[in-house]
Amino acid sequence: MREKKFTAEEFREGQILLFDKPLEWTSFQVVNKVRWLIRKSCKIKKIKVGHAGTLDPLASGLLIICTGKFTKRIQELQGAEKEYTGTVTLGSTTPSFDLETEIDQNYPVNHISETKLETARQKFIGEIEQTPPVFSALKKDGKRLYEYARKGDEVEIKKRKVEISVFEIDASRFPKINFRVVCSKGTYIRSLAHEFGQELNSGGHLSALCRTRIGEFKLTEAYTISSFQNLLPSTQA
Repeated sequence: MREKKFTAEEFREGQILLFDKPLEWTSFQVVNKVRWLIRKSCKIKKIKVGHAGTLDPLASGLLIICTGKFTKRIQELQGAEKEYTGTVTLGSTTPSFDLETEIDQNYPVNHISETKLETARQKFIGEIEQTPPVFSALKKDGKRLYEYARKGDEVEIKKRKVEISVFEIDASRFPKINFRVVCSKGTYIRSLAHEFGQELNSGGHLSALCRTRIGEFKLTEAYTISSFQNLLPSTQA
């Protein structure tokens, strides 16, 4: 972890900054906060700052932020393999596939055995076809999918191929299933939670999520907003 303070020139030339995104913050809120801190502490009027892969507000974990000339690397970083840990709660579903929306249906779970969990788990390893959540920022006919969802409009969503190389589960808190996933770009963990529940002839939604790795970059190397602030020329917020 870096100890010496950053300089304005370093931010202009380009930095790859790792952050632990706080729960309930949007990715853009982190970007805006970091940009504001850099501009204020380094007395820079304008600086390019962007992130390499959105995390939902209800997820925490690794968010890569690029500054200056390194913003050109964002697309490359977005394509890297990702690792997540989290929890799927079986027995209920939500329209958003996570806790952003209220539970809409409940299902029995007493028929789910360890054998059925393992059989279902194996079906989600390798190249799979996945349906993205309707509560997502993907575009259809020029509109974000969540715009259709919030109006209650029906919308057809095409499946997409993604690669899941690791899907480990721990059912010791059943019906809450803890997991670790390593996956390709474009994988929706919310969709994995939803479809895992369907495969078990029950329901499921994502109740916790943390991104722990993007390519070679790890959450253990990430700054909090306050620890990053301590590395700026001025630590006034």
